[in-house]
Amino acid sequence: MNKPRIVLADDHRMVAESLKQLLDPEFDVVEIVEDGKSLVIAVRERQPEIVVTDISIPLLNGIEAACRINEMENHPPIVFLTTQLDIACAVNAFEAGASGYVLKQAASSELATAVNEVLRGQIYLSPVIAADLIQAYRNIAEPHDHLRLTPRQTEVLQLLAGGCSMKEIASIMHISRRTVEFHKYRIMEHLEIRSMADLIRYAIGHGITTERPG
Repeated sequence: MNKPRIVLADDHRMVAESLKQLLDPEFDVVEIVEDGKSLVIAVRERQPEIVVTDISIPLLNGIEAACRINEMENHPPIVFLTTQLDIACAVNAFEAGASGYVLKQAASSELATAVNEVLRGQIYLSPVIAADLIQAYRNIAEPHDHLRLTPRQTEVLQLLAGGCSMKEIASIMHISRRTVEFHKYRIMEHLEIRSMADLIRYAIGHGITTERPG
């Protein structure tokens, strides 16, 4: 079975090689680059399943590079790495289309998990800053179309944003999995959202979150 292909960007070669060693057991790091312009080119040419990039890279920083990557057709999801506990930076990253945000100091324990979660269509955020980021989004969020969701749809959206699977949601809400899928379809149709990652990002951005049961 082929491993998911990754393009990795970090301007410190020793750090990049260490990250590659962390990823190698489960993933295929097809290219390592040291700046944002090279990252954009590598993604276009290599067409990886996922991108892992530092934010502080030269020429184009990670966020600027992400904006360009997200303009590509069938663009890969992006996991950001950073040393900064800066909530404003995290907000900027997700507004640029991040699917994952990992602190470098936690990379050894979190990076592979983050990549796997993102490849499954989920959002990954280092737990140490998760609560602060959600609160920051709540502070800037404005009322939007989610206010017109039914209570049932809102509950499904909250559970999805909390990381619950369809099967778990069906069990929690005492409904069938097919009904959960129908609610998810109607939510995405109503909000004009096409992917699970965007749906979860929307939920976080508008404070529609709940703790995962259990």
